[in-house]
Amino acid sequence: MAYSSIAILALLVHIIINFDVLRKKDKSTSKYLNKSYRLFLLSVMLNYIMDALWGLLYNAKLVKLVYIDTFFYFAAMTLAVFFWTKYVIEYLQERNIFIKILSLFGWAYLILDSISLIVNFFYPIKYYFDPDGTYHACITRYLALGIQIFMFFITSIYVFVYALKYKGKEKVRRRTIGGFGIVMTLFVLAQYFYPLLPLYSIGYLLGICLIHTFVLEAEKEDYRRQLEEHISKEEEQKKELGSTRKLAYTDALTGIKNKRAFTEAQEEMQQSISSGLINELGIIVCDLNSLKFVNDNQGHESGDAYIKQASKLICNVFKHSPVYRIGGDEFVVILRGTDYKNRETLLNDFDKLMYENIIKEGVVISTGLDIYSKEKGDTFQTVFERADKKMYARKKILKDMQEKI
Repeated sequence: MAYSSIAILALLVHIIINFDVLRKKDKSTSKYLNKSYRLFLLSVMLNYIMDALWGLLYNAKLVKLVYIDTFFYFAAMTLAVFFWTKYVIEYLQERNIFIKILSLFGWAYLILDSISLIVNFFYPIKYYFDPDGTYHACITRYLALGIQIFMFFITSIYVFVYALKYKGKEKVRRRTIGGFGIVMTLFVLAQYFYPLLPLYSIGYLLGICLIHTFVLEAEKEDYRRQLEEHISKEEEQKKELGSTRKLAYTDALTGIKNKRAFTEAQEEMQQSISSGLINELGIIVCDLNSLKFVNDNQGHESGDAYIKQASKLICNVFKHSPVYRIGGDEFVVILRGTDYKNRETLLNDFDKLMYENIIKEGVVISTGLDIYSKEKGDTFQTVFERADKKMYARKKILKDMQEKI
């Protein structure tokens, strides 16, 4: 039972630490996680399962079942060594004589050990059980262990040498992969002398835990950090783009939206009208009175100040609607929400303010309001044109009032 307990414990730890890889849920682009590594882990898992069953069946003296279990145990062992070899080759990403020899060795081991397992059904060259149910290892079993020891050891030495050209975390990861081979070399060697102990399972458990901790988890942390940096850069770029866009759509003098922003808004509103998504739309066209007089008599700096005061005044009255400067002395308000509902009141308040400004010789702004009518088949442009005409009519009234004072 102690034999099986170790294998069961190894199996549970194996599944827990490699769950994402075994389920193909790890989507990172890690060069340490590839198809060969996953197949290697699956082979090791099968090895643990067969090892756990072996201890139970062997103690129960169920010779036929333990014979079959031993067959799958050795098959899993062969596959694990083969896929480990493939994994190391893919990880190194090199083309040289050593890699070619290692690849040939891996295939030769897989083929020869598979043949020996098949032949063992007819003649015991790998293992057998005597009439008392006692396990006996044969020559090809020891030969296979010898080949494994050689393959694990020689690949580890090569990986250690290969790691010398690297520094930092990359060097640690490569040494860890080399260290796995050393661990397996020692435990396979011990298994050679103590065939009835679960040393193979212990070796795999320690080796895979090393790779999980110092290679996979470390690289996931690096990947997470790189992803955070990438996201941070994207957010900075978005902010920069947002700032650039804001500058492109902002009037430099007044700080409100400019003609480009108005043109884009006009297109969007027209699309919404065409799609039947808009039922309420109010447009106020504004034009400054006396700007030319101010520029000619007081200078352009005073003219700019006059425009700024006018912009501030319009924005203060129509607080919930976008205001656009579409020309030197022309402004447009697209009424929204409460401003649309209270449009008549707001416009009356605005007109009263203009009467006061005429008396005080302050900023005077002419306005024209019109609203969208679905029944008339209005477009954005037709509403704008009607508002524009009303603005010119209002401008004449205010101009006459200014001249009388």
